[in-house]
Amino acid sequence: MNITGLSMAISQINTKTEVGTAVLSKAMDTNEAIGEGIVKMIDKAEMERSVNPAVGSNVDFYA
Repeated sequence: MNITGLSMAISQINTKTEVGTAVLSKAMDTNEAIGEGIVKMIDKAEMERSVNPAVGSNVDFYA
C-alpha cells in the first residue's frame, strides 16, 4: 500500500466526518429553534385559555 493513497483515504474520511458533524450540528440547531417555537405556541395557547376558558372546549363538525 502506498503512502500517497493512504494519506488521501484518511483525508477523505476526515472530510466526510467533518461534513457529517456540521450537518448534524445544523440539524440540532434547527430542531432547537422548532422546539422553542412550539414552547412559545403552547405558552400563547395557555394565555388564551386563561383569558377565555371556554375557547376550544366545544368543537362542532359539519359534513
